[in-house]
Amino acid sequence: MAHRVHCFNPGPAQLPLPVLEAVQAEMLDFNGSGMSVMELSHRSPEYATVHAEAKQDFKDLLGLGDNWHILFLPGGSSTQFFHLPNNILNGSGKADYVSTGSWSKKAIKEAKRFGDIHVAHDAANADGQFLYIPKQDELNLRPDAKYLHITTNNTIAGTQWHTLPTPPKGVWLAADMCSDLFWRKFDFEPFGMFYASAQKNMGPAGVTIVAIRDEFLALCSDDVPTMVSYKVQADKDSLFNTGPTFPIYVVGKVLKWLKGLGGLDVMEQMNTEKATMLYDALDARPDYWMTSVRKDSRSYMNAVWRIKNDENLEKKFVTEAKAAGLVGLKGHRSVGGIRASIYNAVSKDGVRKLIDFMEAFAKANP
Repeated sequence: MAHRVHCFNPGPAQLPLPVLEAVQAEMLDFNGSGMSVMELSHRSPEYATVHAEAKQDFKDLLGLGDNWHILFLPGGSSTQFFHLPNNILNGSGKADYVSTGSWSKKAIKEAKRFGDIHVAHDAANADGQFLYIPKQDELNLRPDAKYLHITTNNTIAGTQWHTLPTPPKGVWLAADMCSDLFWRKFDFEPFGMFYASAQKNMGPAGVTIVAIRDEFLALCSDDVPTMVSYKVQADKDSLFNTGPTFPIYVVGKVLKWLKGLGGLDVMEQMNTEKATMLYDALDARPDYWMTSVRKDSRSYMNAVWRIKNDENLEKKFVTEAKAAGLVGLKGHRSVGGIRASIYNAVSKDGVRKLIDFMEAFAKANP
């Protein structure tokens, strides 16, 4: 077996080993076609099956009905920062946004090009840090907004919405769910749309999935560039042009892996156990492992911490952890520190090995 490390990268992130093995087995000959999936025409019957099954498995896992369209699009979640307001606001409409981290700030910046954008809450403190998720009564929401936009998990700040906000009646919820979609079940009844790039919990980099319901799709403008149009992409089943076929194929494999585990109830239990283990270890030494995120806002996907506010000690930790087969633990360049991204494919055993290393490191570097 090939050498494998425990990967805590924030994205592209670790993929399930059974998925990688299945992809490897089909690399040269997919389903008797004599070709790799990467060589198939995106309009071939062989690829059509891959495409359709990935869409259906996506819906099945999340409990979405036939009133939802699943779009496979290029460009990453950052592209959706302007696709969404361009389709819905068209220059004059209103939308509310909650600012809870770096990515929501970027979404707000792009949205302001296309309509009347109101920041319903800015969670940044005086130092620009995002340490909590606001409560419902802290949101200043407008009843005439087209949608309320949130970022459900903040990979850099290490915060996560554990109770989703309730928009005013007649206002849809829209969300960037890039880094925590499929970690547990969600109630999608309030949502008009949500989107997530694949490279956290769903597959490799290269494809972004947009889920949009019929009623929200009907609000979209016809006066947008063709490649940006949700209506066109929905009508053409994401095949208006050649899409990212190989990433979609791998996403399909990951979704079947999730189904095989027992679905999102099982995944939530596994993720909760992993996060609890790690946070318990951090909380056991608050003088050493310094965590600033409010406990009720801690992310189950991205744990962030400092080591005694000592950058040299943090660099040593990251270097020695990598040598021990624990990679991807350096904090984001904008905030520093340590970050462990414990997405779906990261095993409980991997988290246990990280905790064991932390304990040994703290003992050796008092």
